[in-house]
Amino acid sequence: MHIKIEISSDQAGLRLDQVVADSKPQISRSIAARLISTGAILVNQTTKRPGYKVKPKDLVDGEAPSPDHQDIKPLVPESIPLNILYEDDYILMIDKPPGLVVHPGAGNDSGTLVNALAAHHSGFREQSWGMDRPGIVHRLDKDTSGLMVIAKTVGSLEFLQKEFKQRRVEKHYLVLARGESIPDSGVIERPIGRHPHHRKRMTVMEENGRYAKTRFSVIKRFDSGCLMDVRLYTGRTHQIRVHFYDQGMPLFGDSIYQNRTFRKKDPGVPRQMLHSWTLSFRHPYSGVRLFFEAPMPEDFKTTLLYLSRGGPVKSVNQG
Repeated sequence: MHIKIEISSDQAGLRLDQVVADSKPQISRSIAARLISTGAILVNQTTKRPGYKVKPKDLVDGEAPSPDHQDIKPLVPESIPLNILYEDDYILMIDKPPGLVVHPGAGNDSGTLVNALAAHHSGFREQSWGMDRPGIVHRLDKDTSGLMVIAKTVGSLEFLQKEFKQRRVEKHYLVLARGESIPDSGVIERPIGRHPHHRKRMTVMEENGRYAKTRFSVIKRFDSGCLMDVRLYTGRTHQIRVHFYDQGMPLFGDSIYQNRTFRKKDPGVPRQMLHSWTLSFRHPYSGVRLFFEAPMPEDFKTTLLYLSRGGPVKSVNQG
């Protein structure tokens, strides 16, 4: 399998192994790292480390083994209930519950959405996927609930990933955010990058961050915050959480991107209050534009009622 990628300005700053893994659905991040480390994939005809940060116009070139020759850990099917909103031969729409991890990783070898998918449909267990996250077009954080579109064929996966990359997918979220002076609506355009000291966190980064755009509008106000409709124009890691924290209106229940005073768990707020609400995209086979909506989950409704009745103490300055 030949790999040839010319790095665009939008990809600049990404890790090389991530770029390679994103280029082919058959290649996982770990396989990409191994290929780079062994010199099978080069950048501008020179060897690089998997963590090399790519630059605009870098030429990534090399050969990857076919899926039949890749060392892939077997995916274990698990009977985990799925809330399926729609399904055909090409896609699967689910309403992900909070607390469900999307795919296996460090500390999560089982009990993931991918394990559930493998039990639901035998096609997800086929070797042709060549990776540990078959069908996964986009991700939600463990404690984020709501809509996810899953590809049931490699062709559908490639089409939908391109649609997300080209920003042809319209995504709206429901958010409960803390703050007493939140404007009725607004647009946040602040670049986001990896935190220089906390590698598992993201942060607004003016110089080396990637462009990120978020639009919000208030649906309902209460004493300590708001319920908001949030549209994502880009899909950076933790984008809503980072943008809202940067603007002084962090999400209720977020223990990371949060004012120090509120990082301890509140009994009335079980998780970060973020719900993937609506999703609109073109069908990978018919081209017809589809629209899906996931209703507000029960824990979100309960938290909204709790906050509307007074809930936690009022917000303070970011610290």
